[in-house]
Amino acid sequence: MSNPTKSQIKKKVKKHIPKDWLCELRIMYRLTMETFHGLKRTGIVNLVIITTMAAILTIFASFFRTAISVSAFAHELGNVLEISVYLKEGSDANIVKNRVKTFEHVESVTVIPKMTSWTNLKREMDLPDMENPLPDTLHVKVDKPENIDLVFKDVKQLQSVEDVSYAQDLAKKIQALNNIVNTITVFVIIIMGILTITIINNTIQLVIQSRKDEIEIMRLMGVSNWYIRFPLIMQGAFYGFSGALIAVLPLNFVNQGLLNMHKFFMVPGPLFAQNIVIFTMFAMGILFGAGGSFLCIKKHLQV
Repeated sequence: MSNPTKSQIKKKVKKHIPKDWLCELRIMYRLTMETFHGLKRTGIVNLVIITTMAAILTIFASFFRTAISVSAFAHELGNVLEISVYLKEGSDANIVKNRVKTFEHVESVTVIPKMTSWTNLKREMDLPDMENPLPDTLHVKVDKPENIDLVFKDVKQLQSVEDVSYAQDLAKKIQALNNIVNTITVFVIIIMGILTITIINNTIQLVIQSRKDEIEIMRLMGVSNWYIRFPLIMQGAFYGFSGALIAVLPLNFVNQGLLNMHKFFMVPGPLFAQNIVIFTMFAMGILFGAGGSFLCIKKHLQV
């Protein structure tokens, strides 16, 4: 029978020790005070770090908010884009309509009879009396702008179809703009992560060096590793939270400018966009801040 390890014995003993919630609260209070003492030791450097964090988070949030608006524009314009399908003489428009509706990504199909098209054209232009040269037409709506090319190719293969057209250049430009903004946003997130972790890493390293003797004494006294780590991780999280809090102000100006643009082009603004961006900004600020501290502790503090 194998002997139990030290960690197994420790866990077994812990299970039989009754929890003292008052003691737990005292520990949490002590850890919180240690975090504030760490911030106090860092001094004026705190302002530099928080300001830098605020600038990084503002850039990220601005691109993220812009990406949401561009996606909304792309979706709205994509909904307006329709594929015009011109049928051959003698084709049954309703049969072709039902066939097209079975295609993947097709949202709706509207039949425009040739008499309706001819009447509308004569109303707009002064035309002589002549036989109606226009074909029956189908207007096909696609679920998403990026799928319009797929539907276009499927419809074009039908034998009853004479010709197919849509604003191809506009659709491609919308999609290209959407892809560019999304790529830039991802790139900004990567840069933001690298800069944040580097800044927090250097700061926490200074704190560790200034508290080297104190930490060594705590370790000799048998203080648990998480008790030493927690205040340093909280300090990094505080930098991220404070930076995000300051970044909310310039983000409001960006949001207002984008909403004005939506009103000008009469395109509905995305719902809860600002709330989503603010939540993401706080989450990423705290995550990168705490993460940067944790990585630094693992690197410079063997606990």
